Amino acid sequence: MLARDNYSYKKYARELAKKKKREEKLQRKLDKKNARSDEKPGEVSNEEKIVGPGL
Repeated sequence: MLARDNYSYKKYARELAKKKKREEKLQRKLDKKNARSDEKPGEVSNEEKIVGPGL
């Protein structure tokens, strides 16, 4: 008799990996947002200088 793949476990593992990746991405976005808010209010960030305000 041949061994069978456990597809449900593989799917579960993929879903866990996706969830972890999504949470890490959200955390990076929050960290980036918090870093920006820590800048001085009158100071223009490098990204705003390159892109320009409101674009």
